[in-house]
Amino acid sequence: MLKQGKMQQMKRNQRNALTRRELADVRHAVSKRNCTWLHFEKCTWRMRCVLVSLFFFVVTIVSPADDLSLWKIQKLLASKKYVDLTHDFAPGIPRWPGFPDETRKTIYWYDKRPDTMGVGFFSELFTHVGQWGTHVDPPAHFIKGLRTVDRIDPKEMVLPLVVNDVHREAAADPDYTLSLERVKKWEKDHGQIPGGAFVAMRTDWSKRWPDATKMENKDGKGAAHYPGWSLPALKFLYEERRITASGHETTDTDPGIAASKDDYSLETYILSTNHYQIELLTNLDQVPEAGAIVVATFPKPKDGSGFPARVFAIVP
Repeated sequence: MLKQGKMQQMKRNQRNALTRRELADVRHAVSKRNCTWLHFEKCTWRMRCVLVSLFFFVVTIVSPADDLSLWKIQKLLASKKYVDLTHDFAPGIPRWPGFPDETRKTIYWYDKRPDTMGVGFFSELFTHVGQWGTHVDPPAHFIKGLRTVDRIDPKEMVLPLVVNDVHREAAADPDYTLSLERVKKWEKDHGQIPGGAFVAMRTDWSKRWPDATKMENKDGKGAAHYPGWSLPALKFLYEERRITASGHETTDTDPGIAASKDDYSLETYILSTNHYQIELLTNLDQVPEAGAIVVATFPKPKDGSGFPARVFAIVP
């Protein structure tokens, strides 16, 4: 009887021990699950913090204020070198021979004068053709129905500047014309001409300014000799590279020999593409062949056939 009681007590103890182990296992499992959940919660919280931080970082970098403000770019540009590509204009400057000279009259002066309309400030009356000094030729200058000065978009006035430096060739041969091969040499040296660029031909002919006789460089028979463009080069630039505008230092797009025969076929070609050009540039020897920006600006006469321009380069 005693033995049987001990056996039953041992079984009860075993069952209790099993129950305690099971309970401990359950508690461990629950604790582990809670720890896992807590870890998950902590990870989730950390991820949320990272995402929120990233969001504020992105908002800070590309905030609407920064996105709409160009002041930082202006500060960068202001720190660069500026080169004026524009001649001063005044009566007597070199011009196309078919144009009259400029006249200028003071109509108001600070003090009383018999030849003015009034006093108290300085004001002048200018009379000159649109193609005066460094100037813009809009398409309508040669082609009826195409764009006049006022229809040139301001976006066409700030452009990558490409300079084809052929001043040595022009010094050796005043009848030099910029060839397609020479343009492709520029691309070999500097890479493809960017679309929308302003392409200038540097001849250093502007160093003859303001001596009209030296600018024309006529021979004994009255034929002018100064450099110009070639049609293959222009067609490549405007049709294949799709440049926005071009410019040069002489009075004409066409070389002097052609202009002396009233052959303006090259200028006609450029303007017929509905693009503008700038004539009588200067200081191209102070800008690099690649990497600068040109700003070509001019007033906005309604239906204007041309006007003096203010052109400058921003050099890196």
